[in-house]
Amino acid sequence: MLRLFSRQKNQILSLSTTRHLLSTTAAASSNLYSKYSFVPPPSLKPQNPSSTQSPPKKQPKPRYRPPSSLDRTGEKPLQSKLPFDFRFSYTESSTDVRPIGLREPKYSPFGPGKLDRVWTGVCAPVVDPKVGSPEDEKTVEEKRRVARERIQGEPLTNAERKALVERCQRHKTKRQVNLGRDGLTHNMLNDIHNNWKHSEAVRIKCMGVPTVDMKNVCTQLEDKTFGKIIHRHGGLLVLYRGRNYHPKKRPVIPLMLWKPHEPVYPRLIKTTIDGLSIEETKEMRKRGLAVPALTKLAKNGYYGSLVPMVRDAFLTEELVRIDCKGLQKSDYKKIGCKLRDLVPCILVTFDKEQIVVWRGQNYKPSEDGFFLTEREPFDHSGNDLDDHEVENQNGEGITGNSDYYSGDSD
Repeated sequence: MLRLFSRQKNQILSLSTTRHLLSTTAAASSNLYSKYSFVPPPSLKPQNPSSTQSPPKKQPKPRYRPPSSLDRTGEKPLQSKLPFDFRFSYTESSTDVRPIGLREPKYSPFGPGKLDRVWTGVCAPVVDPKVGSPEDEKTVEEKRRVARERIQGEPLTNAERKALVERCQRHKTKRQVNLGRDGLTHNMLNDIHNNWKHSEAVRIKCMGVPTVDMKNVCTQLEDKTFGKIIHRHGGLLVLYRGRNYHPKKRPVIPLMLWKPHEPVYPRLIKTTIDGLSIEETKEMRKRGLAVPALTKLAKNGYYGSLVPMVRDAFLTEELVRIDCKGLQKSDYKKIGCKLRDLVPCILVTFDKEQIVVWRGQNYKPSEDGFFLTEREPFDHSGNDLDDHEVENQNGEGITGNSDYYSGDSD
């Protein structure tokens, strides 16, 4: 009985002690609440299931729109005062040949609403074809000529030209603009003006299909950049910006955002050659593929001597074959088109990566020479000749003007 009584007494004491501790902790917590004004977060507050609100719905993301199709409200289209039509390539496209169709809708490669000119599918003309007239085109040509003369100023002397050419050599500078299979493109004009910020002349290396007609490349470079070619050796050019050129007053050149598809032109190879029957045409194609190759074209090489070689071959041969293995089909087709116009000749076939051309029945040799010319004068300036004579009289003579002559040979 004594043991039972002692156990009950101990349990009562332990319960009283626990109640005392709980009361003290509650008092302490109440003091903290009154002192720090603790507010429990909403997640700890008791919530009635009836009063719970549904979470707000997430707004859907806007549909993706590419940068070219963004709304341009409030932005004015870019205006360029360059007096010529904008084309993707100025050397590989001709205004004389009219395409027979387009491969895509007339989407402007400059971007929608970014240029104040209309894209016709081939070019962005400076004169609107719906409003313009031939007199407007003559006015544009006159503006281009006047602007070029104003920028060029007085012609360079022989000593100045030689110093600029020496400054653009490979061992002097690494600045260079490469002209490839697409020829002189529109965006390349911007690259040339960027190089003219740092130097008066820029070196241009021409390779590939455009080098078949280097005269056209030089003409387009001078016409579109208002510069002056002061040196040419093979496919290497030095383009001078002019005495009155100011980089801060350079023209506004809008950039093309993508390469437009080439339009559809008439077929180069016809079913029958003019003046021959179907059987004679087939026989000529077989003979053309069996003729020894005149030369083999290297990929992205220099083809400046190809036209004189074909002209020389036509003095003794009726058919000429050019081996184009390794070249892209579009490249040797462009080469054949250039040969047809420059030699001139008749295209026979492009089979087996070969260009076969025929001189025709009534072939007449061209009057501007047949043999390979090592050097061709670019310009004749009286100022240069005077300086040349004065330097010779002073004993500081320059032995020739070959520094600004062009060479078709390497």
